[in-house]
Amino acid sequence: MESIEMKKWLAILLFSTSFIATAQTVSKVWVSDNGNGTYKNPVINADYSDPDAIRVGDDYYMIASSFNHIPGLPILHSKDLVNWSLIGYALKKQIPVDHFSKVQHGGGVWAPSIRYHNNEFYIYYPDPDFGIYLIKAKNILGPWSEPVRVEAGKGLIDPCPLWDDNGKVYLVHAYAGSRAGIKSIIVVKELNRDGTKVIGDAVMVYDGHINDPTIEGPKFYKRNGYYYIFAPAGGVSTGWQTILRSKKIYGPYERKVVMDQGNTPINGPHQGAWVDTKTGEHWFLHFQDKDAYGRVVHLQPMLWVNDWPVIGEDKDGDARPNGASGRGKGEPVLVYKKPDVGKTYPIATVADSDEFNAARLGLQWQWQANPKPYWAFPSNGYLRLFSAQLPDSIKNYWDVPSLLMQKFPAEEFIATTKLSFKPRLDGEKAGLIIHGADYAYLSLVKKTNGNYISFSNCKNADKGNEESVSDGERITGNDIYFRVKVGKGAVCEFSYSEDGIRFKNIGEKLVAKPGRWVSAKVGLFCTRTVKTNDSGFADVDWFRFEPVQ
Repeated sequence: MESIEMKKWLAILLFSTSFIATAQTVSKVWVSDNGNGTYKNPVINADYSDPDAIRVGDDYYMIASSFNHIPGLPILHSKDLVNWSLIGYALKKQIPVDHFSKVQHGGGVWAPSIRYHNNEFYIYYPDPDFGIYLIKAKNILGPWSEPVRVEAGKGLIDPCPLWDDNGKVYLVHAYAGSRAGIKSIIVVKELNRDGTKVIGDAVMVYDGHINDPTIEGPKFYKRNGYYYIFAPAGGVSTGWQTILRSKKIYGPYERKVVMDQGNTPINGPHQGAWVDTKTGEHWFLHFQDKDAYGRVVHLQPMLWVNDWPVIGEDKDGDARPNGASGRGKGEPVLVYKKPDVGKTYPIATVADSDEFNAARLGLQWQWQANPKPYWAFPSNGYLRLFSAQLPDSIKNYWDVPSLLMQKFPAEEFIATTKLSFKPRLDGEKAGLIIHGADYAYLSLVKKTNGNYISFSNCKNADKGNEESVSDGERITGNDIYFRVKVGKGAVCEFSYSEDGIRFKNIGEKLVAKPGRWVSAKVGLFCTRTVKTNDSGFADVDWFRFEPVQ
């Protein structure tokens, strides 16, 4: 292992020269800020699905879906809507705790909403199998309250509250066809004054079956006497942005499409959030589905014309007050002038590389289920992963809860990790994995006469298929470098090295596939097949992302 003292010295040097409090610096594989007053989309080139955002003073906060991954409900922060940092999570564990101790692909936290009301942060999130929950905090970093179930039921999704001028509180939401047997409708319900319980019957304010099939992800706003529901329709990868407005909370609502793909490569611009700046500008954050790369976050300029929002770039001029057609529809921008927030802020990116110099696990890492407290121990210079016993019920690594992974940070990248493997039992293994419905991993496996390189892959893992395993050479030492190169089209090539200089390719190429509603992920594991009273472990020295040369 590299010198811990040297690594600590480098971390101190980094802090003293750049005033960054952690070892995470600007990403080497994706930066949205062009450094010349413009930005390029996506502003976050990683899977932060179903974003919702608010401004509180000079600060912007964004949350996103986390599904079955823990910690859950990521919280991101920005000062200028372009440079985002991951600052925390609102859920340490997912409830019901026992249910989510097993991997529940596609379950858990679906599209949430965040609001700031009476000096408190409110997050409403849906679990499509259990109902709609509320958590609150006075500080964005927590502590967050225990989840309160606002309404029980299957298929209740995408909730968003609105505190009206008369003191009443309302909730808008959609339905998931997979659970409720109905979709493409939007309903509004009254909540109690605390916002903790539904007290009114559902009122269907919009049926999108004809004009807006699969309408979902509603966000509730009020402006100039109008109630607005921003809601994407037409499907995650093929749809458009629909706006509904009415002078009355329960309608009738008028409908207008205000953004679609147009002539851009930004397919199905999907759900998101309207935010403003102190200088009077309006912006819209939304996601784009990019298959294995997940649902990445875009930032669009937004105008109000005749009390209708126009999102994106109005290339044909029909959104102007004197526009000929009055349709007022925009299309996504690829490069655009940064928001005017009154100041200029330094470049920031969501964390990816990790030197494991902190005493806590980096925020970029998530488990596939509620973790056991002894799976991983950050130790100021390395991350110790104890081998976790594989559940008897699983057929492959699709359902292993103890995989420690993070989102793909760009379309192309090289991820390399150095670890030291200290097994105790035959069959223990530690490695680097690309995970999704198809997956592959490179590992060191303990056998009776030593540690061996192994390459495993699995096609249609979500269907229960078995892995294909190719054994490689025996490794004489404990230290190993694992690498995966991810190219365009999510094509992944694995290699390994004993000295960190000469890398040997191994295994066939993998075309990464998404998981259930999430991107493919890259990460680490240390597992065993048998029960023991004292497992072996792997010490991970570092995990680094670099650009493809």
